[in-house]
Amino acid sequence: MSEPRTGSKPPIQQPEARPTALDLPPGELSPEMRAYLARCEEKIGFVPNVLAAYAHDDAKLSAFAAFYNGLMLAPSGLSKLEREMIAVVVSAANRCFYCVTAHGAAVRQLSGDPVLGDTLAVSWRAARLAPRHVAMLAFAEKVALASFSIAEADRQALRDAGFSDVDIWDVAAVASFFAMSNRLASATDMRPNAEYHAMARRGAA
Repeated sequence: MSEPRTGSKPPIQQPEARPTALDLPPGELSPEMRAYLARCEEKIGFVPNVLAAYAHDDAKLSAFAAFYNGLMLAPSGLSKLEREMIAVVVSAANRCFYCVTAHGAAVRQLSGDPVLGDTLAVSWRAARLAPRHVAMLAFAEKVALASFSIAEADRQALRDAGFSDVDIWDVAAVASFFAMSNRLASATDMRPNAEYHAMARRGAA
């Protein structure tokens, strides 16, 4: 095998021309949805590809944004970090490249710990987690992979860890939402924005 030439650069992936493998021309968006995308770009510096993909249809984008924001940003007994942790663990269980990458970045940002997002993405049981989070993620993973097998003992395990019944609804709702989103993202070969990969990598170890 020939040696690489001195000074040669390793090959890099070419930037994605569009957010999914589907040809989805941008739709005619309402003023509200145009403002929503503009706020995203102002806040984080880019429009997430999941929103760019949904933007082929104003009604679909509006419904997705409302559901997502209600689950992930509205007041809840779950912290924003806990909801993002669920997103990563469910997405890892479903091997969803887009969601693991995007929400792994969110975990790094919210936790200040660059290791936590990566650990959750590979094997959440390897993370040093509080009993509350062990119970939460075990339940969320079961929602993703075997929801038919959930029994009262699973719900009681969350109650024993300090979750109210409203909180249990929220754990199940977030896990279910991402199980759906994972399947859509994988089916359309949705690609994460390149910015996500380097985001919040210099947090506290």
